[in-house]
Amino acid sequence: MITQEQIPAVLEHPVYDAEGSKIGDANHVFFDDATGRPEWVSIKTGFFGTNESFVPIREAVIVEEHLEVPYAKGMVKDAPNVDVDSGGHLSESEEVRLYEYYGIAWDDAWQQANQPGGEGWAHSGTAGTAGAAGAAGAMGTDTGMGTGTGMTTPEDEAMTRSEEHMHVGAERYETGRARLRKYVVTEEVQQTVPLRHEEVRVVREPITDANVGDALSGAEISEAEHEVTLHAERPVVETETVPVERVRLDTEEVTEEETVTGQVRKERIAADVEDDEEGRPRR
Repeated sequence: MITQEQIPAVLEHPVYDAEGSKIGDANHVFFDDATGRPEWVSIKTGFFGTNESFVPIREAVIVEEHLEVPYAKGMVKDAPNVDVDSGGHLSESEEVRLYEYYGIAWDDAWQQANQPGGEGWAHSGTAGTAGAAGAAGAMGTDTGMGTGTGMTTPEDEAMTRSEEHMHVGAERYETGRARLRKYVVTEEVQQTVPLRHEEVRVVREPITDANVGDALSGAEISEAEHEVTLHAERPVVETETVPVERVRLDTEEVTEEETVTGQVRKERIAADVEDDEEGRPRR
C-alpha cells in the first residue's frame, strides 16, 4: 500500500497498468477521513488529460518513477464517472459504485478498515459503513500544470485554491489527395507553307543572227510537236515528338492562427464571518 510519505512521488507522475501500458498521470490522491489511509488515486486520461478516472490505490506500487496498478488500462478508462464535492470528498454512493466496478466487496473494505488497532470508518455519523475519502494532493508541491491540491490535515487551518489550465495542441490529419495524370489530346494546328508550281507560256522570239541557224535547220514546210513537263509542289506533313517540360507535385506548409475556446474551472475562496452577540462582525 502507498504511504502518505510516498504521495509526493505519485502525483503528476505516470500511472501504468500491469501490462506496462501507460494509463495517464496521477492527479489526486483521496484519503479515508477516519483512518487517514490512501484509498483512491484519480488519473488524468484523454487527448489533453481532460478525463479523470478513479482507481483503488491499496494494491498499487511505485516502480522507478511511476505508479503501477493491478488493473487493465481499458478497465480504468471505463470506470464510472464520479463527482467530487466542493469539500474534496467522494460521496458514499459514488464510492460504493467504484468498489463494485473494481470487484471489491464493500463489506470486506469496511472490515479491513476496522481491524483491531484501526480507527474505523464513518460517514455522516453512521457507524459500520465506509466513509467518503478526502481529496489530497502533493505535500507542498506545485508544478503549475495541473489541479493537484495540498493535503489538508486536522492541524492545517489553511485552504488551498486550485484552478484548471487549458492546454491546446495541434493534431495532424489528412484533408485530401492530389495526383498527376498524363493523357493524350488531339488538336488541329494550322501552318502556312509556300508551294511552287510550273505554268506554261508561249515565248515568241524574232529571227536574229544568233538564232537563224537553228531556224533554218529543219524542213521548210512540215508538222512537228514539242512537249514540256510541268512540275508543282504539295504540302507534306510529318510529326516529331520532343520533350517540352517537366511537371511534378510539391507541398508547402501554410500556418494559420485559429482561436480555440474552452472552459476551465477555478476555485474561489470566500470567508463567512459570524456576528458577535451585539450584532457586530467579528474581526
